[in-house]
Amino acid sequence: MARGVAAAAAALGVVAVLLTAAAAKVCTNTFPSSDSVATHAERAAAQLRLPAGLAARGHGHGHGHEQHLTPTDESAWMELMPRRSLGGGGGGSTPPREAFDWLMLYRKLRGGAAAVDGPADPFLSEASLHDVRLQPGTVYWQAQQTNLEYLLLLDADRLVWSFRTQAGLTATGTPYGGWEGPNVELRGHFVGHYLSATAKMWASTHNDTLRAKMSSVVDVLNDCQKKMGTGYLSAFPSEFFDRAEALTTVWAPYYTIHKIMQGLLDQYTVAGNSKALEMVVGMANYFSDRVKNVIQKYSIERHWASLNEETGGMNDVLYQLYTITDDLKHLTLAHLFDKPCFLGLLAVQADSISGFHSNTHIPVVVGAQMRYEVTGDALYKQIATSFMDMINSSHSYATGGTSAGEFWADPKRLAATLSTENAESCTTYNMLKVSRNLFRWTKEIAYADYYERALINGVLSIQRGTDPGVMIYMLPQAPGRSKAISYHGWGTKYDSFWCCYGTGIESFSKLGDSIYFEEKGDTPALSIIQYIPSTFNWKTAGVTVTQQLEPLSSSDMNFRVSLSVSGKTNGQSATLNVRIPTWTSASGAKAILNDKDLGSVTPGSLLSVTKQWNSNDHLSLQFPIALRTEAIKVHNYASDDQPEYASLQAILFGPFVLAGLSSGDWDAKTGSDVSDWITAVPSSHNSQLMTFTQESSGRTFVLSSSNGSLTMQERPAVDGTDTAVHATFRVHPQDAAMLHGTYGATLKDTSVQIEPFDMPGTVITNNLTLSAQKSAGSFFNIVPGLDGKPNSVSLELGTKPGCFLVSGADYSAGAKIQVSCKSSVQSIGGILEQAASFAQAAPLRQYHPVSFVAKGVKRNFLLEPFYSLRDEFYTVYFNLAA
Repeated sequence: MARGVAAAAAALGVVAVLLTAAAAKVCTNTFPSSDSVATHAERAAAQLRLPAGLAARGHGHGHGHEQHLTPTDESAWMELMPRRSLGGGGGGSTPPREAFDWLMLYRKLRGGAAAVDGPADPFLSEASLHDVRLQPGTVYWQAQQTNLEYLLLLDADRLVWSFRTQAGLTATGTPYGGWEGPNVELRGHFVGHYLSATAKMWASTHNDTLRAKMSSVVDVLNDCQKKMGTGYLSAFPSEFFDRAEALTTVWAPYYTIHKIMQGLLDQYTVAGNSKALEMVVGMANYFSDRVKNVIQKYSIERHWASLNEETGGMNDVLYQLYTITDDLKHLTLAHLFDKPCFLGLLAVQADSISGFHSNTHIPVVVGAQMRYEVTGDALYKQIATSFMDMINSSHSYATGGTSAGEFWADPKRLAATLSTENAESCTTYNMLKVSRNLFRWTKEIAYADYYERALINGVLSIQRGTDPGVMIYMLPQAPGRSKAISYHGWGTKYDSFWCCYGTGIESFSKLGDSIYFEEKGDTPALSIIQYIPSTFNWKTAGVTVTQQLEPLSSSDMNFRVSLSVSGKTNGQSATLNVRIPTWTSASGAKAILNDKDLGSVTPGSLLSVTKQWNSNDHLSLQFPIALRTEAIKVHNYASDDQPEYASLQAILFGPFVLAGLSSGDWDAKTGSDVSDWITAVPSSHNSQLMTFTQESSGRTFVLSSSNGSLTMQERPAVDGTDTAVHATFRVHPQDAAMLHGTYGATLKDTSVQIEPFDMPGTVITNNLTLSAQKSAGSFFNIVPGLDGKPNSVSLELGTKPGCFLVSGADYSAGAKIQVSCKSSVQSIGGILEQAASFAQAAPLRQYHPVSFVAKGVKRNFLLEPFYSLRDEFYTVYFNLAA
């Protein structure tokens, strides 16, 4: 009780500090000397000499360049530390104070309280990545393995090139490019992410090659730090901090320092490298001195002003470090990186975050969460809770992502922000941290549901299939967009290294970190909150838990999970909690333990089972999964100027966002129920898919249907292209008895309709147009190829025997398909026969197991999980008022 009273008093003191406002202060992420708020893309463009005009701000509502005013006042913080006691003002007679009392500063920041109280209630503990293994062959395992392959491809000497150069050591080889280039001010940030990612990937896989590589990077960085001799460690000179402290333009030096410190700390806490802890302590002490000097020379307000730049999670990593060192200097320094002008807004639950750079400020909230965990200060729990509610209710897209052009827009104005520059990947990475912490504190299912949605749609979406080292910065949300075509597009292995590459390699290294959470005690408990096929060595209970999922398909409206327990001996009595997701329904939901029905299951809750777990215990879960629509976050437009936005809806199947393949059309034709206008694609339709190819001038071309035209396009060299979509056709015969047959290498002497893959319900006509009407003019006869070659076919018009689809002679990509007839065209050297003959090849594209057809006003849409798309053009939101 005494601790609770002290914590309440301290919280009131901090609220007073946050809310005392004699005059509003600028709170942004740019220094006063800068002309405007700059995105990472703009700064990189300037330093890499890219065309600056290409860098998209992406607001669409006019807030991109504003100096953002807040109702908080940093002068209140300054007044806690009288200028005289900290070193006086310029020209004053009072001599600077020689001794800097971190305890006194901490007391001032805490409103007079000196004790550090932990939280009143225990939190869930994350399961160690060392004890979690993803099941091979699954989407998550494949994403993890693709990332592991990339981490192993990266060369240690190239990664540390700029660190060695900065320290005056001989650098081997050549540096990497992109944002790690030797002339880019953010250089070194990716190396920090690499240290975090490799520590977590090693814990997740125990890959010995990776462990040796990451240890060698730590060793080199240790040599660099020792050579410089001050504790400073970076790939850029310490003069960057002189510029930051002078409030002149520099690209986020503390952002990079946070990444390096966090990477080293992860190497210690996750991978057990004690050398890394000594290094991060040295860095913390160096920056303690720097911040102390700024406060002594100028004022504490000057320090707050220097935080008007992206500082990453400096507060977060310092709070973590304090839990290890118990050094009050580290705790106080963490407080000094809590950005009061932003946290003050959240303390009063004011949704005034529009115009703020999103990924500058989300890590500050993560640090505030760590402050709550370390000190028990309930204000910071409230801040995190309010922030999460704010993002969920007003600033997040259907994918769970947030931000437009790296900034937050006005609340519930997301429709106006739809573009190629939505949902920066870094913001999703950090929002997952916020939601994960909130679940650990509260066990509220809404936070676990958010985590699931953002992980599936916002994280799995940023890898380009199984291509190692190919990731994306933004997730376009506007109609007719492609992940491949945006300001950044897909990155490259060795010449991108954007901020989102750093968070990307971390995300795919820790896919197992939020599946299982433990509670210690006389009766230990395990909460399973994500359904990801995996095994967990539950040491506390003495058993291993294995989680498996039945393959999901659009034709099966149930999501099925199997949990089994195994062990050499019977385990102890323990509680198993499993999440019942909000997206399911009570009707049809089941939980069966060892063939015993556990009764009613309530969506949005935890189902708890306490027993002595024995080997071969088995818990089966069945969750009905349904289609639904979800409106984009908009105001009530009854009295607004943009009523058309009220009809924009995303389509979801459980937690999966479904995107429609489209080059821009988004007008859907709805009914009274979702089932009236969205139907499942039967899995048998995959056996009816094929691609038609031809050889010309030594190259392979494919028959393609795009924008209403039939052309020949060069066969794509990689999977997942938009060309593959347009070169795939569903060929279904006139004879219904053949519909469910499996086509062999060739299909001949058959009358068929040819349906473009991305235009379900629409067929190619004999006039080379597209039509939804199934008439005699929509059939083609597949006959043996006119060139007489085995396995070739020709496409004869059903209404005009002897007339065929033909390409041309020695054509190039884009050649249009025409109709030629034997009776009217004389073959010269077999040219007609060659032009009318195609090889019937395996389809370049197949239907995803979770595929649907949605009716449209002008055409139907093929719906597939958003995360599965690569270069295809799509729409996430549909206009349901058309």
